[in-house]
Amino acid sequence: MADYIRINPADNVAVALHPLAKGTVAIFSEAPALSVELIEDIPQGHKFTLRDMADGENVIKYGYPIGHLTRAAAAGSHIDHNCIKTNLSGLLEYKYEPLPRVEAVSETGSHEASKGQFTFRGYRRADGQVGVRNQIWIIPTVGCVNGACQTLAERFRTETGFEVFAFTHNYGCSQLGPDHENTRTILADMIHHPNAGGVLVVGLGCENNQMSAFRELVGPVDEARVKFFETQKIQGDEIEYGLERLREIYSACKDDAREDVPVSELRVGLKCGGSDGLSGITANPLLGRFSDWIVSQGGTTVLTEVPEMFGAETILMNRCANEGLFNETVDLINNFKSYFIKNEMPVYENPSPGNKAGGISTLEEKSLGCTQKSGSSPVRGVLEYGQRLRQKGLNLLSAPGNDLVASTALAACGCQIVLFTTGRGTPFGTFVPTMKISTNSELASRKPGWIDFNAGVIVEDSSMEETAARFRDFVLAAASGEPVNNERNGWREIAIFKSGVTL
Repeated sequence: MADYIRINPADNVAVALHPLAKGTVAIFSEAPALSVELIEDIPQGHKFTLRDMADGENVIKYGYPIGHLTRAAAAGSHIDHNCIKTNLSGLLEYKYEPLPRVEAVSETGSHEASKGQFTFRGYRRADGQVGVRNQIWIIPTVGCVNGACQTLAERFRTETGFEVFAFTHNYGCSQLGPDHENTRTILADMIHHPNAGGVLVVGLGCENNQMSAFRELVGPVDEARVKFFETQKIQGDEIEYGLERLREIYSACKDDAREDVPVSELRVGLKCGGSDGLSGITANPLLGRFSDWIVSQGGTTVLTEVPEMFGAETILMNRCANEGLFNETVDLINNFKSYFIKNEMPVYENPSPGNKAGGISTLEEKSLGCTQKSGSSPVRGVLEYGQRLRQKGLNLLSAPGNDLVASTALAACGCQIVLFTTGRGTPFGTFVPTMKISTNSELASRKPGWIDFNAGVIVEDSSMEETAARFRDFVLAAASGEPVNNERNGWREIAIFKSGVTL
């Protein structure tokens, strides 16, 4: 079991896979061969220098600069956020320099040989989509009816034992412009999501998000499975009225059955949160391996967290399948930078305190680890916030790094599952199964009620290939109905992106 790793031969720092004591001699036999004695204790996930480095010199990790030193550092020194500064600043101009296409090889062997062999048990919907759950969702058009929606969900679960969930939020009124449209769009996306066998939409009646206009946005639906009502317009008890509508929806969806579905119908969101220095070594590369495999099977993955692409964006840009997608990706990046600048906020106010404690020092370092979740597949689609998937393969989605907002956006675009890597741990889940993958074994052992899969074994006693095969089977089992921890705990919520004025 290794105690440290130099990720790329070009790196001038290495990472401690476990806490290392002062005086430890780190020996690297691969070219360029070298040994270095640590002159400080190095916490797990943190970096140490492989040679003497000058003030202002670039720190190289993953083969790329992740910032520059703010003071000289002798070989074996601890490098963290106190002595390194980002190289990033402002808007940039980009040139399309497409990378040579290299087909990733997965643990299943030849892609052509394995394609079509893998299935999961899903719910085939009338519109052609496939769900991995069959639930009834109650969606408020406005926060004023949150309580009524929660009461309806609780009472109908008690009455039937069926999975019925209310997804409350604070919006739908007192919003203007893009905020108002974001709310309407995300809620409309949820109504069309295949994990819902049926949906009850509950309004108040006087909100900005008027039901008549909202129904136009939603478009055609199966009226046996999707129903709408406004509580102000109900004579008498709106709860009893809502229960009657739920009974009608239940009658339409209760007998839906799973069937074998090819993996090409799977759409998976890729997310990280509470990252640490092992994220880019264990869990994120594991998701990258899985993403390449799903794409090779004809399926779909979606990468978001645009501010956590800053510093690694050219890698994604040059993987775009054509120059049109490259231009859309440039807009994706620069529009988000302009959003920060417009609001007079620093573009590179990242990483978070938890990231720094875990060994991530700059946004470049965070981004180079974060984008590994996308593997090596070509970028086939670029989505604005709230847009639904229309292209199979790897997609990029506009959304912030915030865990709840980004995960909601991934689900809203059509992902049936969100895969969420973490080095610090988090309990939340969005409105689709939100699977937590730990970067280190200590977290998995300490928080078994949060963590679904431990990728920390990759630097212990399990190879990437063995772990990737187990992970593939684990995800397919979840897609086939095995609950993940956020579902077992009953933790499901949504968060909608807000950037403007509240009236």
